Amino acid sequence: MGDPRQLEQPPWSALTTTHAALALGDALARRYPPELAPMAGLRDVSPACLEALAALMKPGDIVGLFGAAPVPASGDLVVAAHMTIEQMICERSVTAPVTGEPATLTFADVPEMMQLADLTKPGPFAARTIELGSYIGVRSGGHLVAMAGERMRFDGFTEISAVCTHPDHRGHGHAGLLVSALMRDIVARGETPFLHIYSENTRAAALYRELGFRYLRSLTVTVLKRPDQSAVRAR
Repeated sequence: MGDPRQLEQPPWSALTTTHAALALGDALARRYPPELAPMAGLRDVSPACLEALAALMKPGDIVGLFGAAPVPASGDLVVAAHMTIEQMICERSVTAPVTGEPATLTFADVPEMMQLADLTKPGPFAARTIELGSYIGVRSGGHLVAMAGERMRFDGFTEISAVCTHPDHRGHGHAGLLVSALMRDIVARGETPFLHIYSENTRAAALYRELGFRYLRSLTVTVLKRPDQSAVRAR
């Protein structure tokens, strides 16, 4: 298992290790390209690091920073939102057997995946998010009705993300099937699965506890925006 301190700032941990080749930025601030994911990380919360982050953002861009405390506005960056999420981790060495065979999702499935994410709001999902890891789904009547996949990765840890089911197909165990399948593969690689949920999503928390996850910590996601000054002046 990797250093658990990496989980305190998952985007920074991923963007400086496993996903470093995908990162935009330098030693002060890094972000994913927006078509991959809207997350960013800082070496520390300082004016210099926030200035470096602003330089990576075009007018109108937004990014999310994960941390123990809210990040204040600074320079060209304004706070669009602060959200509390719960981080959960599964340290089981053996996961429950998977009954059923999920479908492997590819770039051909991205339009349907984005439609499902837009409908169910599991968290950010962009046109190239699928490049970050393995994504699997459940189809019914030829339509994608549930999906889940891997997002942030760093030494010894892989995040399970984009877990969602179409409202008309809930209650059939699709989420449990998909998360269990991902857990099996992550554990087989010698890594530890973790995930994030919105604090008010008690239904998801109950499912994940049944699958072997436990609460690790609460984190604040600070959504920072670089305003479009030309639009402001035009008003």
